Amino acid sequence: MKNVLALSLVAILLSLRSLNALALTTDTEQPVEIEADFAELDDQQKQTTYTGNVVVVQGSIRMTGDKLIANFDDDRQMQDVYLDGKPAFFKQTPDGAKQDIEGEGLKIEYHAQKNLLYLIDKARLKQGERLFEGYRINYDTKNSIITGRGAPSAAKEDGAAPRRSGRVKVIIPPKHKNVPPN
Repeated sequence: MKNVLALSLVAILLSLRSLNALALTTDTEQPVEIEADFAELDDQQKQTTYTGNVVVVQGSIRMTGDKLIANFDDDRQMQDVYLDGKPAFFKQTPDGAKQDIEGEGLKIEYHAQKNLLYLIDKARLKQGERLFEGYRINYDTKNSIITGRGAPSAAKEDGAAPRRSGRVKVIIPPKHKNVPPN
């Protein structure tokens, strides 16, 4: 049941070219292990729900959250995945990289057929010193395009113009030069 939990979500996300790393290629060949306080499979609705201390492990991939919902098509292929948490987390070891890729958001969505991944509300994507954060991070997995948005504008109570309440933050560290020892 490889498709059950959107672990391909993480595998695809973690192939971010902009983060200069590829997901550990053996992860999708590993079994998916899911732990939660409660699980429900609804074959008629083609949906699986896990709630309470959800932990998903597949190879080097680890995802945690409070609630996970996975929707499937008639062929039992994953369509959409929704992971909620305070925040929801994921982590994966990329091929050939020294540092894991870590992401979080209060909500994580993956829409497999559209090749879209969303980290929503207090979103953060990090590898080593590289960081991308904002209210929402969108990742087009087919075209390897990452976009970020600040928090939506908050309307003032007195009817005045909305004020901006957040911005996108990107940290790109300088390349470390190899300094020969004296």
